[in-house]
Amino acid sequence: MAAGHDIAIALRAAYLALHRRSDAAFSAHGVTADQFVLLATLERGHALTQRELGRRMSSDPSTVRAMLVLLEKRGLVERNSHPTDARARTVALTAEGRRTFRELWTVGEPIRQRMIGVLSSDEAGTLVGLLARAAESLNADRVPVGGSASSHSPEDER
Repeated sequence: MAAGHDIAIALRAAYLALHRRSDAAFSAHGVTADQFVLLATLERGHALTQRELGRRMSSDPSTVRAMLVLLEKRGLVERNSHPTDARARTVALTAEGRRTFRELWTVGEPIRQRMIGVLSSDEAGTLVGLLARAAESLNADRVPVGGSASSHSPEDER
């Protein structure tokens, strides 16, 4: 049976290999692997609040905001006032953002194929399920810095 340390090291090694390879592939397009994840998350949904975007990406609000500022300057995303919450901002891909995401998706396909090529379809499904369970368990008691789990700050939405 693998020890917790062994699992943590193996997860980190796999993540870093994926991240480095993705950064290298996307660099010609001026996008990082983390920015790609943000674009992919937006591509899957309609306009999201910055808070919801961060939750779906498993990223903190300040990191999401910094990426959004850069991507907005490039015309890949747009941020607008939320229709019902004056404190919140919605985020969506622009037409240029959708086009760029499709290009990046194609560029990243060989990486995804190489990653899953070493697994059977059953193994891939099992791995996704196990990783989701591990993340859920580790995030179960997560409390945002500076407040309770139910706190809400307008700073989170900018």
